[in-house]
Amino acid sequence: MNKKQRVEFITQTLDSLYPKTPVPLNHKNIFQLLIAVLLSAQCTDERVNKITPELFKKAKNAFSMAKLNTDLIYNIIRPCGLAPKKSKAISELSKILVKNFQGKVPENIDELEKLPGVGHKTASVVISQGFGHPAFPVDTHIHRLAQRWGLTNGKSVNQTEKDLKRLFPKSNWNKLHLQIIFYGREHCTARGCKGLICAICKTCFPKRIRPFKTKK
Repeated sequence: MNKKQRVEFITQTLDSLYPKTPVPLNHKNIFQLLIAVLLSAQCTDERVNKITPELFKKAKNAFSMAKLNTDLIYNIIRPCGLAPKKSKAISELSKILVKNFQGKVPENIDELEKLPGVGHKTASVVISQGFGHPAFPVDTHIHRLAQRWGLTNGKSVNQTEKDLKRLFPKSNWNKLHLQIIFYGREHCTARGCKGLICAICKTCFPKRIRPFKTKK
């Protein structure tokens, strides 16, 4: 298979398996989505979804979150990991949203990336899944799958994002981001496939006999 054929096969496979792509992080508004995505860094979505109900019961928007004591936030989110940094970021970004944006999450990726604790990937998720604007958030797992599937050279996460955006139509970016996440969790896991077992890896590279070594 050449790269164009791989792109077509991957698209067909993912569309067949995941015609619907619900956001895996539970939330009731875009502010809650922002906080949930921030918490998901180095933490599973499942664990985040267990923690956020208590947090959002205390504060469902930026106005109420800005009033919470940082220690209280820390005690609630501690199971997520990196809790000291995350609790401080949540408190600070909430105060910034209240002061500069009338409590609303900015619908602009550059403004989002200026918020404490919000990197490019987090901002991209909020822009795509919260506001519906085309974006292609790339986390470590997507970065590794794109390498296994021969879609990028793996030099960096930023390069992988550029390559995926070039290969797939913009109208598919938001859906494809979640489809790859779902597929990676179920079929092409970090330890379970390694480029040899799942349908996409076997079909795209039938002659591959050794585990594929991805770049960080």
